[in-house]
Amino acid sequence: MRPIRQMVDEALQALDGRFNELYDEEGRKSIPPERLLRALLLQMLYTIRSERMLMEQLEYNLLFRWFVGLSINDAVWHATVFTKNRDRLLEGEIAAEFFRAVLKQARRKRLLSNEHFTVDGTLIEAWAGQKSFQLKDDDTLKPPPPPDPGSNPTVNYRKQKRANDTHQSTTDPMARLFKKTRGAEAKLCYLGHVLTENRNGLVVNTRVTLASGTAERDAAIAMADQIPGGSKRVSVGADRAYDTRDFVEQMRQRCVTPHVAQNDTGRRSGIDARTTAHPGYAISQRKRKRVEEVFGWMKTIALQRKTRFKGPDKVGWMFTFAAAAYNLVRMRNLLAPAT
Repeated sequence: MRPIRQMVDEALQALDGRFNELYDEEGRKSIPPERLLRALLLQMLYTIRSERMLMEQLEYNLLFRWFVGLSINDAVWHATVFTKNRDRLLEGEIAAEFFRAVLKQARRKRLLSNEHFTVDGTLIEAWAGQKSFQLKDDDTLKPPPPPDPGSNPTVNYRKQKRANDTHQSTTDPMARLFKKTRGAEAKLCYLGHVLTENRNGLVVNTRVTLASGTAERDAAIAMADQIPGGSKRVSVGADRAYDTRDFVEQMRQRCVTPHVAQNDTGRRSGIDARTTAHPGYAISQRKRKRVEEVFGWMKTIALQRKTRFKGPDKVGWMFTFAAAAYNLVRMRNLLAPAT
């Protein structure tokens, strides 16, 4: 944790001016934003599934107290107070600014590639149950209430067609019923997207969008517009879901060579031998699989498999912050002295 804390200290120093805007000049004293961010990092790094459990850990765990900046005699915040102060952070661009501050350190230490990247997306299960996915406000289409109402009523969905055009979650209206692969169950979810560089697999950009069949390609195009380098041609690897003629054409217009995997489902591929015969294509296809390591860590360690927040803004905030936490761990490993 020592090298991670050193990198966190440097990133937070770059945000001092931003933090001053978050302090309340009147009213009850709030939790310092830098301590909030440190505590949220611990929650992700150690897979602590609730704020109440995090506060319990801070009561007796000296490592956690040292990382956050609490002395042995300092009182730990109440879980409700911590949550309310955290929600103030969620309303700003603090996660994106912290992510960029961490990325700046990686660039200064020459850990990033400026030419070769990989893009991919993953499902983030929404904080909403299937029973909340009900018909939109049309009283003529709504079925009669179940005979045994309660906190968990019996609902029979057999032979009922449910779609995003006609139905909406009452818990999280922005969540969409979606599945990425055939044969999988459709879930209320969002789509999280990352752009990684191929040298060390660090995340250089993130997005969270509503789940749809074109969201992955749209997000990839938006992130390609933000790749530094101007007119310098770069490559972006991707799986076969990105292999469409429209996507390939739009990426080439942006001076990006799309190293997408060719689909084998009978649909005409958007790339040909001019791309696949190049030696860099095979390298990109081998390197692109490392993006799954990012998703694996973020879902199993950083609590991103099922979000506890509602709406794409807050879900995106935590997704970006989790990407920053992954970069910190990855940089710690890359910079560790050889033994």
